Amino acid sequence: MHDIKMSAQVIESVKRRRGGRLRAFDSIDPARTAHVIVDLQNGFMAEGAVLEVPVAREIVPNVNRISAALRAAGGTNVFLQYVIRDEDLVNWSTFYSGFVSAASRQRQKDAFTHGQHDWQLWPGLDVADADLKIDKARFSAFIPGTCDLHQMLAQRGIDTLIITGTVTNCCCESTARDAMQMNYKVLFVADGNAAQTDDAHNATLTSLLGLYADIATTEEIIGLLQSSDEVRHIRRGAA
Repeated sequence: MHDIKMSAQVIESVKRRRGGRLRAFDSIDPARTAHVIVDLQNGFMAEGAVLEVPVAREIVPNVNRISAALRAAGGTNVFLQYVIRDEDLVNWSTFYSGFVSAASRQRQKDAFTHGQHDWQLWPGLDVADADLKIDKARFSAFIPGTCDLHQMLAQRGIDTLIITGTVTNCCCESTARDAMQMNYKVLFVADGNAAQTDDAHNATLTSLLGLYADIATTEEIIGLLQSSDEVRHIRRGAA
């Protein structure tokens, strides 16, 4: 698991900007919340996989705990799966031709073609029949044309996202940044995301905290869900 350390200077700056408080969101409505699990697929998680992120295997218990807690509280779990299609090699040539070699591009294409073993979700994940599974073809799940995530969330009245997955400083961060700018409340799970290094992971946490998301632990997320669910039941009983 990552050794989590965020900039004390940034934390103090956020507190000053928010009148002494660190959290942007004191409570959430589970029924309007989605847990977005980013790219926890064999191709990122298996030993020796084409894009292996070893820490990603360690966060699975936390991801499963959040999935179970949100499911019990009436929320929505969404599993994103990175996919590479033939047209993406052309439509996103800046990345596939500029940032990776021809050999690496082919290995990634072979791995993350829909239906291939590396494209499949990691078997240790707790996935229920009612959970959503969505292919995405860019780092961010909110880039136009990459997938239908935004439309599916809107249909369900979702306004809050809990983000876990890999890679912290790539697809997870990109999705979180775009989500906030599309007016979602974003909670980014410090011990539920994984990167190649502690430095990369912590740099993302510090950057997101300033303007894009609340940073919370798994325990804090579950506490929010349980307290919100208890309040909802009390209100129902009073009515």
